[in-house]
Amino acid sequence: MITFDFQPDTVILGGGTYPMHPIPQTLLQNAPRVQCCDGAAQEFIARGNTPWRIIGDGDSMSDEIRLQFADRIRIFAEQETNDQTKNVMYARDHGAKRIAIVGATGRREDHTIGNISLLTEYNKMGLEVRIYTDNGMFVICNGTTSFGVKPGTQISIFNWKARNFSSEGLRYKLFDFDALWMGTLNEATQNVVTINAEGVYIVYVNYL
Repeated sequence: MITFDFQPDTVILGGGTYPMHPIPQTLLQNAPRVQCCDGAAQEFIARGNTPWRIIGDGDSMSDEIRLQFADRIRIFAEQETNDQTKNVMYARDHGAKRIAIVGATGRREDHTIGNISLLTEYNKMGLEVRIYTDNGMFVICNGTTSFGVKPGTQISIFNWKARNFSSEGLRYKLFDFDALWMGTLNEATQNVVTINAEGVYIVYVNYL
């Protein structure tokens, strides 16, 4: 059963809009390890926090941070992956299996779409990764998945080549769709929503 509650091994702070909602803020505050994409470190540190690691290609760090946190910085200059993925791979290589990403959205829409779609790649790595925004949560799903929610919660489903969709507890019944927008703007009608499918899909659950 998936709910908003999550106890990740690592929280990654991206370079999008700094999280202000209590749910992603609590994840940051309670994280055993916080990794910052290099462009996100400045504000995180300015708010009185100390990252466990600062990871990226190194193009967005001030000289002050480079000097003060030299022992925590890990530079990966290759451009085959973005800073979010560099952080996910570093967390994985240091034992993390459950990862929450905050600050992945906002500012640039192309980055937002790319960051969310990368959940499918992290799923292939065998990781449980969620993205928390100031409005809701994105979670990768494979097969039948149930969500504990309140009636009235807004839910969207984005298909990634899954098939044989059906659902329980949604206002609009699911069917096999292949356009990303066709599974959006649904709503929970009961406390448990179950999505049945064969394959991978991404679910967005709005904070009620």
